[in-house]
Amino acid sequence: MELKRVVVTGIGALTPIGNNARAFKEGLAKGVSGAAPITRFDASKFKTQFACEVKDFDINDHMDRKEARKMDPYAQYAVVAATEAVEGSGILNANPDVDRVGVIWGSGIGGLKTFLDEVVNFAGGDGTPRFNPFFIPKMIADIASGLISIKFGFRGPNFTTVSACASSTNAIIDAFNLIRLGKADAFVCGGSEATINEAGIGGFNAMHALSTRNDEAASASRPFDRTRDGFVMGEGAGALIVEELEHAKKRGAKIYCEIAGGGMSADAHHITAPHPEGLGALNVMRRALEDAQMNTEDIDYVNVHGTSTPLGDIAETKAIKQMFGDHAYKLNISATKSMTGHLLGAAGVVESLACIFAITDGFIPPTINFKEADPDIDQKLNFTLNKAQERKIKTALSNTFGFGGHNTSAIFKKFEG
Repeated sequence: MELKRVVVTGIGALTPIGNNARAFKEGLAKGVSGAAPITRFDASKFKTQFACEVKDFDINDHMDRKEARKMDPYAQYAVVAATEAVEGSGILNANPDVDRVGVIWGSGIGGLKTFLDEVVNFAGGDGTPRFNPFFIPKMIADIASGLISIKFGFRGPNFTTVSACASSTNAIIDAFNLIRLGKADAFVCGGSEATINEAGIGGFNAMHALSTRNDEAASASRPFDRTRDGFVMGEGAGALIVEELEHAKKRGAKIYCEIAGGGMSADAHHITAPHPEGLGALNVMRRALEDAQMNTEDIDYVNVHGTSTPLGDIAETKAIKQMFGDHAYKLNISATKSMTGHLLGAAGVVESLACIFAITDGFIPPTINFKEADPDIDQKLNFTLNKAQERKIKTALSNTFGFGGHNTSAIFKKFEG
């Protein structure tokens, strides 16, 4: 069976450094930090008092107030990013067979804010169960994919991927595989997360995962730096329209790039810590390259998971050196979480967008906030430190890894007829 080719024909973004795809691209190119003191709640008693929040955003600019009240913020973000991608792709103008257009959406946690509010309200009462009738539909992690399909009438395969921080890359890979097997013509895929609240910050603080540099918020996310002390929480969403090539060409769609391959693996090591030698990361990159039928020398740029955690950055660097050998020193590598923070389940798609921009616009987003070299990390590698670099990129690989040992890699390449 000859596999079909799959391309990206629409993009959407809502991030801490840009509220649409174009603004996000500009933020990446400028090396903007999205980190600032938390405004969502009073964080004065928390170990971490800053995060990468979505800024200057009013959901009422995007949908009816009554409709918005029925959605958790993570779902609101999903609908906004998906709408930008769908409308920008022009797919609706082509009157597609909606039974063959699906939605696959990723979220690591789902409606945490809704769950928190409802439980706190119940606990503060007299024990009488007075729950909002939208409590469950707002909270569940699959509701975003349902809302997107309802809005646009897409009746193809519809589900949610939940693999912690790898969730949205899993969504992209699933969409890619279903299309190339001929099971659908197109998908809206991506992910969203909204965990900057008391439960999200408090929970990650309790496990010592977050940076606590409250006096240096803007530069706290510092992947590969010796002084890194944890990741910075981010929020938002990213969306792609992925489409079968002939379907896209027939309707005259703009093609951003082609999806070449995807890999998945597990560390089978620890619930939160990566394998110390980067074994799972090595395996997943190898599988992605095999799936794409590419050699290591074909890759120009790696957007790393790079969370700014003491263990994670070292393990991933080891895996890259093992995977690419001498070619590792010819790669551009960057950790865009230094700008956006860690969007958890939405991280993969947002970083896939960074790879797409590298291909379409010829620049490598930087790893900002780097000051001190870590002796345990090979500084001969090109981590694209502090400033974007111009480079013609033909092929880019994006890594995303999640708690539980979930690993994903997706490969994007310049579209050539």
